[in-house]
Amino acid sequence: MKKTARNNGLPKPPKALSVAAKRLWRGLVEEYALDDVAALAILEAGLQSFDRAATAKLLLDRDGPTVTDRWDQQKAHPAASVERDSRAAWLAALRQLNLDVEPLRDGVGRPPGR
Repeated sequence: MKKTARNNGLPKPPKALSVAAKRLWRGLVEEYALDDVAALAILEAGLQSFDRAATAKLLLDRDGPTVTDRWDQQKAHPAASVERDSRAAWLAALRQLNLDVEPLRDGVGRPPGR
């Protein structure tokens, strides 16, 4: 998790993450001032789960929620449990990082526009 001048000294997102996950990484690292090794490791694992859930959702959108097995019986698509479990892991990572609280702000009071 390198830091560079280009991104204001913030840790760069891991290369293996999707574009959407990298965008989330940058936003969360900046808004919540995540910079310790443990928090970044939890965030990376959570975003890997985020990507896995998105991939499973694409499969479900393409194939539908059920598949036909070799005996011509309908059963739940295997990607359904992957999506569910990955989404739960992503949300668990957010909770572990206490990201259900308001992000750090520069000024006092409510954020503009609220």
